[in-house]
Amino acid sequence: MAKKFHQPTRMCLSCREREQQCNLIRFRCVDGELAPFDGVGRSFYLCQNCLKEDKKIIRALMRQCRGGDKDKHMNKLKEIITDDRKS
Repeated sequence: MAKKFHQPTRMCLSCREREQQCNLIRFRCVDGELAPFDGVGRSFYLCQNCLKEDKKIIRALMRQCRGGDKDKHMNKLKEIITDDRKS
C-alpha cells in the first residue's frame, strides 16, 4: 500500500477557509506594497474563489498591508496573478 503524504493546510486571508497549501497563492507585503512571495519574510495566502471577488479582497489587503491605496493594491494583485499564470 502506498504511503499518504501529509499536505500542509493554510488559511485564506480573505475568507478564512482552510485549504491545502498547493491550492492557494502566496503573497507578502513589503513596506505597504503587495508582492509575490520570494521566500523571505512573513506572507499570507489567498484562495482562487476570493481572487474573483474584489470587494472581499480589498478589505483583507488593506488590513494586511496596513492601509495604502486600494486601486494600487488591486492593480498589483492582478499583475502578480497574470505573471504567475504565464509561468
